[in-house]
Amino acid sequence: MRKLVQLGIVAIAMTLLLLAGQAMAAPSVHLNWGSEVNPGQCDGPPGKLVINVTHQVTNDLDSAVGGGFWATDNYNKHIQVWQVDTNTFCADVRYLGSFVTDDGLSPQGTDTIAAGIAGTFEGGYRATITGTLNPDPSLRTRGNIGTFDYGCDVETGSCTSLFSWTSTYFTSVDSFDYDWWGWIYHGGTNGSWVNASTGNEGDITD
Repeated sequence: MRKLVQLGIVAIAMTLLLLAGQAMAAPSVHLNWGSEVNPGQCDGPPGKLVINVTHQVTNDLDSAVGGGFWATDNYNKHIQVWQVDTNTFCADVRYLGSFVTDDGLSPQGTDTIAAGIAGTFEGGYRATITGTLNPDPSLRTRGNIGTFDYGCDVETGSCTSLFSWTSTYFTSVDSFDYDWWGWIYHGGTNGSWVNASTGNEGDITD
């Protein structure tokens, strides 16, 4: 009986070591994007919140490090814009959605990826805009403004109906500068990938 108990303990210990080895061999990647995409990071006091809208996007394309399109995205987009000065604005734009891969080179370019792999992603960007706010935009400045189907084809890289929120809410944009951007993609057993202005990490492969 004692030998059976000892063998059981050894088996459990070996299993734990194996799991630990697997975790060490395939570390997960992380991106603390929420600390960057917030008004506290604006250049100066954020001032008045002039735009606070959400909308859904379907059939958008996602580009890989090498420049090619590796996935089709569907997501919710939350746009918040603060007026910092007369013609200066700070924008926080957040994304939360899902992707489905196309076959070809993996997003980080280290391997290949098969078509049909599904996953989720999140992130966004912070930008400084210099321009003139539209006093009477065609869409509301608060709440949900609907769904926009970009009509993109991952094979050709073409899109039939992109939506530009800056063209809707500004009569003119003199400059649009990304202060920070980043997204993290979760592909389950196929891996995770971080694509950010501070650097890329990980990959999603088959």
